[in-house]
Amino acid sequence: MDTPLISLDGVKRYFGSGDTEVRALDGVSLDIHTGEFVAIVGQSGSGKSTLMNILGCLDRPTDGSYRVRGQDISELNVDELATMRRETFGFIFQRYNLLASVSASENVEIPAVYAGFSQADRREKAGALLTRLGLGERAHHKPNQLSGGQQQRVAVARALVNDADVILADEPTGALDSGSSDELLGLLEELHDAGRTIILITHDPKVAARAKRIIELKDGRIISDTGSGDAQTTKPDTYRYRRKGPSLVVQVIESVKMAFRSLRANLFRTALTLLGVVIGVAAVVAMLAIGQGSQREVMARFESMGSNLLFVRPGAPGTRMRGDAIATLTLADATALNELDNVLAAVPSRSGSATLRVGNKDYSTSVEGVSEGWPIAQNRGMKYGTFFTKNDVDRRVGVVVLGTTSAGNLFDNVEGAVGQYVFLGGAPFEIAGILEEKGANAWGQDQDDVALVPITTGMMRLFGQSYLSSITIAVDDTDIVSETETEARNLLLARHGTEDFQLRNTASILESVQQTQNSFSILLGSVASISLLVGGIGVMNIMLVSVSERTREIGVRMATGARRSDIMSQFLIESLVVGGLGGIAGVLIGFGVCFLLEANGMSVEITLLPAVLAFTSAMATGLVFGLLPARKAAHLDPVTALASE
Repeated sequence: MDTPLISLDGVKRYFGSGDTEVRALDGVSLDIHTGEFVAIVGQSGSGKSTLMNILGCLDRPTDGSYRVRGQDISELNVDELATMRRETFGFIFQRYNLLASVSASENVEIPAVYAGFSQADRREKAGALLTRLGLGERAHHKPNQLSGGQQQRVAVARALVNDADVILADEPTGALDSGSSDELLGLLEELHDAGRTIILITHDPKVAARAKRIIELKDGRIISDTGSGDAQTTKPDTYRYRRKGPSLVVQVIESVKMAFRSLRANLFRTALTLLGVVIGVAAVVAMLAIGQGSQREVMARFESMGSNLLFVRPGAPGTRMRGDAIATLTLADATALNELDNVLAAVPSRSGSATLRVGNKDYSTSVEGVSEGWPIAQNRGMKYGTFFTKNDVDRRVGVVVLGTTSAGNLFDNVEGAVGQYVFLGGAPFEIAGILEEKGANAWGQDQDDVALVPITTGMMRLFGQSYLSSITIAVDDTDIVSETETEARNLLLARHGTEDFQLRNTASILESVQQTQNSFSILLGSVASISLLVGGIGVMNIMLVSVSERTREIGVRMATGARRSDIMSQFLIESLVVGGLGGIAGVLIGFGVCFLLEANGMSVEITLLPAVLAFTSAMATGLVFGLLPARKAAHLDPVTALASE
């Protein structure tokens, strides 16, 4: 005798335990052969739906064995059960269970997606089935645009699209009028005549009478069975489509389409969800651009000082200059350093502040005493006039060189200021020249708001001190700047007998500044990333809500052959779509903010890296925060999901 298509032996299904235990099935044994038309009848609570769930591999027995084509279902894992459902069963549900957001044709195609059919094959098969069922012109209508009978026919087409061997119909006429019921039953009879196995669950004796075999349940047990119906030896319609399993590419495309449908269905909620991601990404792009722009500006100003400079400061390493206590640098030190090989100029400096007076105009500014080599060390030219000479320094001449800011506050005609006198410290100083404009330094200080005098003159007339604030050494060959630095240190050690000075080169200062700026950029990026984190939490919340709202949809997909990995990948891809959309919008807005800030004079540096980093972070946020909702969706119980409202 042929092996039964379906075989149950002592199948039990209990729910709860102890006093609350419910025996939905209590020792059911039956065989169903290929091609039978079986009606399972019974009153509510008799166990019909539980039996259908077990027959359709949506649920497992508590005890007993269930075999399909001789395969023990208990030996199959979750994904293998999904494959069994996809290739063997087609479900017709009482409540149709159509997805409201997609068309009739797309509803029919769902099982074919998980079977791995190409889009063209899916559309062809779905169109042919809908046409055969009289819905060819309604294929692009959504369920809410169809009558109850039409929706049920869509459900029938969905059950047939994978050429299922067994059609499981659960109270298929329960929500239909008599005319639609007759049409549906007639269609089931046609499918039976074509060789398919039909299992009809109903409580209506008139509906059951259309079947060839009637099995009656009561209290979870079979109380009557009319015996084997007319099993067909004819095989179902020719299988045109090869069942090759879900295709990753197809699944990704379908998941992306479903993600956009879901987002479009709740536009306001979608906008609020995306807002967090958009703000986070835009903040990252803008903050990093501001940080990089600030770093570029600061570094440019430091580099404008020249990479050939050494700086000598008074005081031992780690100390700060405080009055005479560490007044360790002298003019003699600068003179000695100036004699070293590879030194273009060793410029002594002593700074202070004073008031300049011309007529009835007073102006307080920074006064610095320097030597004639100052323009070489500072890479600074003259706008008008000349810089003072070595002879002026040696003779302690009362001359001064002004910056454009200082000169502009004292004279209406800056160029005409050359050769005129200003009172400085109560003594007249002749203006020898006006420095070219330099702008603000790395700390925002105006480098044109200055008055330069010979160092010797300043010590005698202005500062009242004989020590230096610093010595700036300009070297000739930067390739041997380290050797020159060593020679300068050794010279000063020999002169002072102890290291009561600090010697650094421009490269080390630039390195320190760069490290500081990098830390600043990281801080800005970290602050902005908090917004992205908040946006990610919003994505997770909305995806959890989506799982709750679409629980029945998940159940339908599982019933039609979706594996856990298919469900999980679908919701992960939806999270990635949210992250991707937010990332793109955030990058564009971030660039817009950067252009706006740049147009208003702020230094920003727009590069591709922050945009790529922010977009990648948005995608990663979608992925990470989508894992929990996706896992929750994938681990839903098919029976529970289908029963949800």
